[in-house]
Amino acid sequence: MDKSIENKSEWTEVIKPQVSLFDLHLKEVWRYRDLLSLLVRRDFVSNFKQTILGPLWFFIQPLMTTIIFTIVFGNIAGLAPAGIPTLLFYLSGITMWSYFSECLTKTSTVFRDNASIFGKVYFPRLIMPLSIIVSNLLRMGVQLVLFLCFWLYYYFSDSSIEPNWAMALFPLLIVLMAGMGLGLGLIISALTNKYRDLSFLLTFAVQLMMYATPVITPLSKVSGKYLWILKINPMTSIIETFRYGFLGSKSAVLDYGMLGYSALFTVVVVVVGAIIFNKVEKTFMDTV
Repeated sequence: MDKSIENKSEWTEVIKPQVSLFDLHLKEVWRYRDLLSLLVRRDFVSNFKQTILGPLWFFIQPLMTTIIFTIVFGNIAGLAPAGIPTLLFYLSGITMWSYFSECLTKTSTVFRDNASIFGKVYFPRLIMPLSIIVSNLLRMGVQLVLFLCFWLYYYFSDSSIEPNWAMALFPLLIVLMAGMGLGLGLIISALTNKYRDLSFLLTFAVQLMMYATPVITPLSKVSGKYLWILKINPMTSIIETFRYGFLGSKSAVLDYGMLGYSALFTVVVVVVGAIIFNKVEKTFMDTV
């Protein structure tokens, strides 16, 4: 080959023998942003393909869950706080918890679910878990519209709702939930890559974990003996802050210390999850 032609060649990919564990190829992720949008669209379409109601399930699922929680835990068990619309109390918790749990469970099986794609074509592997976070964010946006519709109704018809400045923390809460779900999901994905039965255990654990958050029982109604269980759960402060901002102090408490703990926990799991993912992605095709 002519040396002048060879020198002018521009390589699209460079394969290096050693890569740092902290090298997440973020520039490549940005360059493949079109692929990210396509994967988000694929997830959105495939979830409701060949269904009668289609995207309406985004509204039906949280609404039905909220109605059941309102009847069982609110009216029968009397766990909801007084002075706050019970339906709105449970809908707020379900909206926030659903986003985190979906991000966690789907990210935890990202290697297994996409093994056929990983083995055929190269692209930054971090694109896959990021597409899960973004697609679930769209789902949460739809559910948030449902929550805001009920919130506006009760706001103009029920004076017990007292929104405050903490509503401005909502974007931060989204970032914390997304980071927490992504980081924990990446850590667990490295384990489920070798031990498949852990994915079944995770589904069960996430369901149990919901009872260790204020989704069903407000923090103010938990006795001192079991209060520590809710406080070590980083999702507790996120749900409490969301309710405090939109519903007022009667529904939740705003604890800056707990919120800081959740932020620190998120940073740690994101860093650890990224390192583990960066290490495992090089060899996972041998064990998947």
